[in-house]
Amino acid sequence: MNYLAHSFLSFTDQQIVGQFLEDFIRNKDRYSFPKDIQDGITLHRAIDTFTDSHPAIHEAKKVFSPLVRLYAGAFVDVSMDYFLANDLTQHSLQEWKEHSSRVYRVLNENQKWLPENFKRMLVKMEADDWLYNYREDWGIKFSIQNVLNKAKYLDKDIPVFKAFLENKSILQNCYDHFFPDLLAHTKGINTVLQLEN
Repeated sequence: MNYLAHSFLSFTDQQIVGQFLEDFIRNKDRYSFPKDIQDGITLHRAIDTFTDSHPAIHEAKKVFSPLVRLYAGAFVDVSMDYFLANDLTQHSLQEWKEHSSRVYRVLNENQKWLPENFKRMLVKMEADDWLYNYREDWGIKFSIQNVLNKAKYLDKDIPVFKAFLENKSILQNCYDHFFPDLLAHTKGINTVLQLEN
């Protein structure tokens, strides 16, 4: 769900493709892709594993767990994209805009690797510029509703966005303690991947 973070924590164009593919492919299919795309899939999994075990993420889940229980992690992921998109220590607004454009370009140039359901989503993602607009409250509201709509066992009217707004300062603090650690961890994983090439 946290598409911005996964794209930002990619070190090559092909890794971007792999990072996006991870949620759309079966595990056994990962080896059918070129090595650089496989590296993106590996990075995606390393990011998810690190994120799930981080104390700040455990704290962030407490904001949503009373409302959505086991789905709290998905809403934390979406929230972290909001704070990343507003993190001007990582990129200026212009650089975030350029990053978003680059990701759409890379994904469109690599459509031969993308499953049909992802291609359909990409059209919507680019048209509404999801990646850049994660910085807006309405962009995150849209993403939160998207998660609710896809969740089989959640009511579509649960006030998750209200919880996000009411707990922004708590979630911001969690992001501030979490993201530098994630960035360092991902750089380390990428270094190992490059040594394997």
